[in-house]
Amino acid sequence: MTTTVNLLVGGPMANWPDHLERIPGPWVGADRGALRLVKLGIKPVMVVGDFDSITASELATVKAALAGAVIVKPDQDHTDTQLALKSIFEQLDPDEVHIYGATGGRLDHLLANVWLVLDPFFRKWAPKVKLIDRQNTVEYFLPGDYQIHKEPDKKYLAFVPLMPMHLTLPDEKYQLQADHNDYPISWASNEFVGTSGRFSFDQGVLAVIQSRDEASARHE
Repeated sequence: MTTTVNLLVGGPMANWPDHLERIPGPWVGADRGALRLVKLGIKPVMVVGDFDSITASELATVKAALAGAVIVKPDQDHTDTQLALKSIFEQLDPDEVHIYGATGGRLDHLLANVWLVLDPFFRKWAPKVKLIDRQNTVEYFLPGDYQIHKEPDKKYLAFVPLMPMHLTLPDEKYQLQADHNDYPISWASNEFVGTSGRFSFDQGVLAVIQSRDEASARHE
């Protein structure tokens, strides 16, 4: 059975999937994400951060509802999300970590979250990490051959080489054959043909994004 830990970080609530509180736990909160979990009635099993975005009374509220450990960030060399992810894998050892609240708002935070798995320390965990918001699911892959399945509510499929690689897409709507890139690029607005698609690449880290339009997200 796959074990999944959910991590809520501090991005805008407007980018959350609907009914976040119904997603089964366990949950970890990073900085303001910890307070938001408590306000949703969720007891986090761990909270992480320097807590500079919440007041002392709000932190006391979080600690009163906490079902596990508080990990205070010791320095500014790591982001709250990095420290939370490190703590989750080292202490909880899940099969997957689903990160919410990582998109929207400040672009520097978005890029730090998207590029997190490029850090050699975190790269070994890249295949276990997903970023999820109202419109998108981002998965990461290390070199190899894969088959990915279409999420029922998603229309678009993007392949984003984050490092140099040769990428092959043999059966998507728009195909590639060992196409080489030596800089990050988004092969965007591709689509599944059927309910699954195969891909392969030889080196680096690949992000694969399933997306839907904003209008469909608003009217679900």
